[in-house]
Amino acid sequence: MPHPVIRPARADEYDEVGRVWMESWASTRLAETSDFLLANLRARIRREIANGWSLFVADDNGTIAAMLALHVPKLYLDMLFVAPAYQGRSIGRQLLAFTRTQMPDEMYLRCVRENEKAWRWYEREGFVFEKEEIEPSNGFMMKYYRWKRAA
Repeated sequence: MPHPVIRPARADEYDEVGRVWMESWASTRLAETSDFLLANLRARIRREIANGWSLFVADDNGTIAAMLALHVPKLYLDMLFVAPAYQGRSIGRQLLAFTRTQMPDEMYLRCVRENEKAWRWYEREGFVFEKEEIEPSNGFMMKYYRWKRAA
């Protein structure tokens, strides 16, 4: 089966990207889907794009399989979420490889400490743990990571 195509998200897809984000986040069992959460994520997408996000999607013949948000000037991989129906198909690895084309030498990310599946995956992918801090906006303890290309 061919991999989805990674491409920039279009403005008319932002609401669907928000739904994919919510469903993927809910699949971690750290939140539940709700109209309130969906509205907040959809609003956040527009706000973050205005603040410098580059938003990409993994497009599976018209279906958004995943979303990827980068802040390239800050060397920051901000969001990588794969829709539950597409999890386990190496789409996350494909998105990470794409991210390394955008930030080939170094990048940073953070993830929720309780999302062990995510941070263990990032560690397997070469990210090095740097610190933990509470994120004031949501109260979650966040694990901060850095990846640097080997010399």
